[in-house]
Amino acid sequence: MSRKRQRKQEKPEVEKEADYYDLKKGAIQDLVEADESNSPEVSEEELRKYRSSSKYQLAPWVKALLIKFWFAGAVCFFFIWGLGLYLADVLDTLFVTAIALGIVTDLLTNNALRFIAETEGANDRWIMVTKKGYISFILNILYAGLVLFCVYTLYSVINAGFAAALNDPERIVLGVEPILFGLFYLGFDLLLICIKHQISNILARSKVSAQ
Repeated sequence: MSRKRQRKQEKPEVEKEADYYDLKKGAIQDLVEADESNSPEVSEEELRKYRSSSKYQLAPWVKALLIKFWFAGAVCFFFIWGLGLYLADVLDTLFVTAIALGIVTDLLTNNALRFIAETEGANDRWIMVTKKGYISFILNILYAGLVLFCVYTLYSVINAGFAAALNDPERIVLGVEPILFGLFYLGFDLLLICIKHQISNILARSKVSAQ
């Protein structure tokens, strides 16, 4: 075969490789520059195709409550049960637990809720401090202390009521354990978040009325 004919055969192959390279380069460039402004809208039907197709799916609100309950119970297990033997004073135990609950809420619980959200911000209604940053870290610790105080007060009232009914002041009927603690913590957490939403709605309506 002559050199001219060989060059003619090699040239289309080189052109094909060049076109292939340009196509890949363009796709990578589009991917790098993609954001919310230039990305095509995807219908909810299309998104469902790529989600789990299991017949037994939990509702989003059930997942959110289970996450909040589980993390609260885990903190009770590791800190109230785990450190209860080393921290003799109840106030010390509550102080350490409040810090742990605040840190876990800020770093784990809230991020887990954001991760499982079907759309961005969909699970913010289950979060007391929705802003991110150093200020949320401090606010979550203070908020955890408030919720923990409510839980501790509920335990005290229940045990005081049983002690009075049994005529035994030293009797403690209801001890602290992870499952019930998690349920109590979740209940007060939801109550305070509900109060927050109600106040926000009242302020929003007042603002609209004033305008």
